[in-house]
Amino acid sequence: MKIQKSSEDYLEAMLMMKEKHGFVRSVDVAEHLGVTKPSVSYATKRLRENGYITMDADGLITLTEAGMSIALDMCRRHQLITEFLVHLGVSREVAVEDACKIEHDISSETFDALCRYASGVALPHPDKN
Repeated sequence: MKIQKSSEDYLEAMLMMKEKHGFVRSVDVAEHLGVTKPSVSYATKRLRENGYITMDADGLITLTEAGMSIALDMCRRHQLITEFLVHLGVSREVAVEDACKIEHDISSETFDALCRYASGVALPHPDKN
């Protein structure tokens, strides 16, 4: 099953919130993504139904193994593509924005080729922050 781009964005944002705060709340996800709380409610319902997150009685969100896998992949793609674009001379601000667009549409084959190329030009490894 192919996951929607918006769901990938939500999972990536949830991972970032977890790393930043130690927990994930819908309100923080809404603020991070610049969306409304009802939008987050709708998205979390879909993500729960598809087994990517769980929510406890207090509304705290936890990524399941499947959700974590997707979130980590999106973060890795975002980081590597950002660094690659900066290496090419793109400003960091524009590189971050463009990486967010590219990370969803790039094929695994092309991303793997970028990784191989990037390792040869001494870009920071995307798994190391």
